[in-house]
Amino acid sequence: MNNQQQFRYSTGVIAYPIFFVMLIWVVFWLQVRFLPEIKSFGIYPQTFEGLRGVIFSPFIHGDIEHIYHNTIPLFVLTMALFYFYRDIAWKVLFYGILLSGLITWYIGRPANHIGASGLIYVLVSFIFFKGVFAKHYRLVALSLLMVFLYGSMIWYVFPVKEGMSWEGHLGGLITGIIFSLIFRKTIAKPEKYYWQEPNYNEENDPFLKHFDKDGNFIEHLEAETNPESEELPKITYHYKKEDD
Repeated sequence: MNNQQQFRYSTGVIAYPIFFVMLIWVVFWLQVRFLPEIKSFGIYPQTFEGLRGVIFSPFIHGDIEHIYHNTIPLFVLTMALFYFYRDIAWKVLFYGILLSGLITWYIGRPANHIGASGLIYVLVSFIFFKGVFAKHYRLVALSLLMVFLYGSMIWYVFPVKEGMSWEGHLGGLITGIIFSLIFRKTIAKPEKYYWQEPNYNEENDPFLKHFDKDGNFIEHLEAETNPESEELPKITYHYKKEDD
């Protein structure tokens, strides 16, 4: 896949993140107004019933502050995902929810783990390591932006705050790293210019011919002549008209 095919804006870059965020807010509204029992559908580790939270937990939040803090990074990260990695974006989202949820279910302490923060860690981790592995200047720049915006999140994969699902964060971080390795080949290759080709010859470069050996610019090049292609001198024959 070339850069023009991958780094191209489409309506999905904005529409899909908006839809995803709105879906989370709709679920939260239903939870507050009509179905408060939804809140218990999170991941409860190492129980069969708790497996349902692997799918439902990213859409469930404890309060307005919880969902607010997850909304903006989720929107920004999904938008970056659909712009830079649109061919694998849905795979990263869907399988990211499943794998990070399963890791949380396996390593988590006995509690109801809810919220989209695990998915946010999947996206941050995936986008960062994918850019590092790609070695493409745009993707590396995106990785550096992830460090600038969300680098401090690394501390929350440890139990530094009571009542916070650090297990979900750790599961998301691990999932992002795994996906960056699995989808390592599905990246845009850096542009390769003709002077980077192995058979490149400076003497045949039409641009470099405009500079002399001292680096001075030559505005008008002398036309090269090929002795074999030079025209032969014209010969004119004169005939004398004989008298009758």
